[in-house]
Amino acid sequence: MKSREQEYKEIFIAEALEYYDSLNRHISELEKQPQDDRILAEIFRLLHNLKANAKAIGYLQISDISHKLETAFSLIRNKELNFSDEVVTVLFDGIDMLGDLITNVDNPVPVEPDPVLLRNLDIIVDSLSDSAIELAKIQKYSSSKNLSLSDLIYIQIKKLDHMLNLVGELIIDRDRIISLSRELNNDDLKVVSSHLYRITEELQYSVMDARLVNIGTLFNKFPRIVRDIASAEQKDIYLKIIGQDIQIDRNILQIITDSLLHLVRNAITHGIELPKEREKANKPRAGSLVLSARNERDNVIIKLEDDGRGIDLKQVRKTAVRNKLVAPDIAEDLPDSEVLSFLFEPGFSTAKEVTEFSGRGVGLDVVKNAIDSIGGRLHIDSISGEGTTFAMQLPTSIAVKGALLFEVDSIFYAIPLIHTEQVIALDKDELHEVGDVMVADLKGETVTVVYLNELLNADEATINLGDKTRLQGQIQNIVVVSYNNRKLGLIVDKLYRQQDIVVKPLNKPLDKIDLYGGVTLLGTGKVCLVLDVPAITRYFIHRR
Repeated sequence: MKSREQEYKEIFIAEALEYYDSLNRHISELEKQPQDDRILAEIFRLLHNLKANAKAIGYLQISDISHKLETAFSLIRNKELNFSDEVVTVLFDGIDMLGDLITNVDNPVPVEPDPVLLRNLDIIVDSLSDSAIELAKIQKYSSSKNLSLSDLIYIQIKKLDHMLNLVGELIIDRDRIISLSRELNNDDLKVVSSHLYRITEELQYSVMDARLVNIGTLFNKFPRIVRDIASAEQKDIYLKIIGQDIQIDRNILQIITDSLLHLVRNAITHGIELPKEREKANKPRAGSLVLSARNERDNVIIKLEDDGRGIDLKQVRKTAVRNKLVAPDIAEDLPDSEVLSFLFEPGFSTAKEVTEFSGRGVGLDVVKNAIDSIGGRLHIDSISGEGTTFAMQLPTSIAVKGALLFEVDSIFYAIPLIHTEQVIALDKDELHEVGDVMVADLKGETVTVVYLNELLNADEATINLGDKTRLQGQIQNIVVVSYNNRKLGLIVDKLYRQQDIVVKPLNKPLDKIDLYGGVTLLGTGKVCLVLDVPAITRYFIHRR
């Protein structure tokens, strides 16, 4: 994996070579039309950008020559320097030297600017009193140069999106061919299908790799954002950023940008206390905010941790009861993890006043919906008086997802692995009927258990999810899924395997069925419905 410095250097070289080509073209046009202010302005802009970019990344020679050329063109633009033949020659030489420096950035033997050229440029820049006399001192500088092109090219994101969609279609057909080779038991077909598997897998990862960007491109924007919000809120905040070099799909990063900004605003406005309050609580005067990223198997985990006051669970319970999200007697007995899940409900806010950055009723449901749209997960942990942690678990790709395949009533289904906690087998006697649902004790945690056959196939008028007598067999296979700090057990008929799948949206009118998140084709050619874990979880929340 490339380091952040290497990636920045490659981007700089690609942009600098584009600037170099543009400068050559524009100065040639300017030689023919020396009074064209538009061309002069464009040359000045290109040199100014090149100077700033080179200085920012540490290429001071490129920055210095760009500065001298920028000054010369500024004098020409202000009519303080004539665009004579001698001046044109020196400026062309200067741009040629820029090209040499840019193309030799990686050269172990550094290229030094020609001292004659530097003296010529200084004469041009300093010759303000008597241009004609000073310019006569210019010595010609000739540079031999070869044509070169950048190793980097720019590709529109939509083209990469299209390529990834085609790869997804190829994966479906590949799995079908592999399945047919097994059914036909043809050795030649098995060899070809095995080779096809390797090629398509390499193609898939190559396209996915081309879409990856360093998460630092987003993280590095937050020091200024944190500074501005903290200043407006009259708070002292120390921001620590970890994992800028972690790579993630560019589209996923784009989708979560606003969500991460919302969480940072919440942490500063709601979470971290004013300096005086922190001192009273024996905390450092400056609040701590840690923004981190790390890889975990095929996912990227982004965490935002603050050392503020934490979330007031009593206030959350009161607000949930006031908004009629839960009955008062049930609210008191809910575990803390379920209480925190109310924060994701639309319009849910415990803010007591409206500020520039918060308290307008635009809650965490916006963040949750954005993360749901890419098949991710959002989890909250909070300790009163110590702080709050938001953890986003994000997939590495939107188009291709890891999934768990299983069967219910002879129909194939899939659940994205990102929502799958564990798979267990329980005796029917370990399930308990409570009201109109079944529950089980899993490692000391009470989890609602759903018989999927009943949920998906029973008539709405006769459905009974709390009746154990409808279960088939004594041992039940249960897939435990989680969403919004809530866990749910799904009883399935038969478990199969984990597999990468390409999820396709359902066509009308099936797209109106909330329980399904899409569809895919298996290698056998059979249709497999993808369950929407967030929708199933919401169904039971409303049912309760």
